[in-house]
Amino acid sequence: MTYLILKYLHIISAILLFGTGLGSAFYKWMADRSGNIQHIAITNRNVVLADWLFTTPTVVFQPISGVWMATLVGYPLTTPWIMVSLILYVIAGACWLPVVYLQIKMKKMAELAMQNNTELPNKYWRYTKMWFVLGIPAFIAMVLVVMLMVFKGYIIG
Repeated sequence: MTYLILKYLHIISAILLFGTGLGSAFYKWMADRSGNIQHIAITNRNVVLADWLFTTPTVVFQPISGVWMATLVGYPLTTPWIMVSLILYVIAGACWLPVVYLQIKMKKMAELAMQNNTELPNKYWRYTKMWFVLGIPAFIAMVLVVMLMVFKGYIIG
């Protein structure tokens, strides 16, 4: 695979990762605010689906393609902006993994509440708060990774 094709795929993957994450977070947050159990259940189902279809493949592809590109152009992985990017990526991933777990649990709770025509349990709202709090450092880390990806050594050595 040529460097330019790999770079193109890396950029598209970053856009999908970032866009799906931000879009899913926005729609889930808005659905939760609506209080409409059916809307919440459907949105949670779609957020989990979007994670499987878009986020998970891009989460895997991003570091592979990034390291592959660095290798192709001769950048050592110890290059400061690459090291910082990888550290930030690990931080984002450490936040994302529990978020996936929480999303699956919230999806099940919302579907159960919709089926039984009941209110969402308090646990759902506790999970929502944890989901939101974990999203903040993950989002900030990913913004910084994208900045480092674009500006490379201009920001950090």
